[in-house]
Amino acid sequence: MREQEAGAKTADLCRNHGISEATFYNWKAKYGGMEVSEAKRLKALEDEDARLKKLLGEHMLAAALRELLQKKRSGLPPIVMPSHI
Repeated sequence: MREQEAGAKTADLCRNHGISEATFYNWKAKYGGMEVSEAKRLKALEDEDARLKKLLGEHMLAAALRELLQKKRSGLPPIVMPSHI
């Protein structure tokens, strides 16, 4: 983006860096006006957000499976556990 601000043509920049112009403009809309450290921090937060959403989804799936198994087992006779365990 700095190269473009310095006067370089967008098409040339994209070709040199191997990205499409659409990608360039998406990045510019998202990261334009940010310092490099701010953009890195944003990326780290987005990665952490994705990781936490995945963990939450896994937890919710496990809870739903436990609930389903509990409902299926409710129709079965209870398991008798020895008292010495």
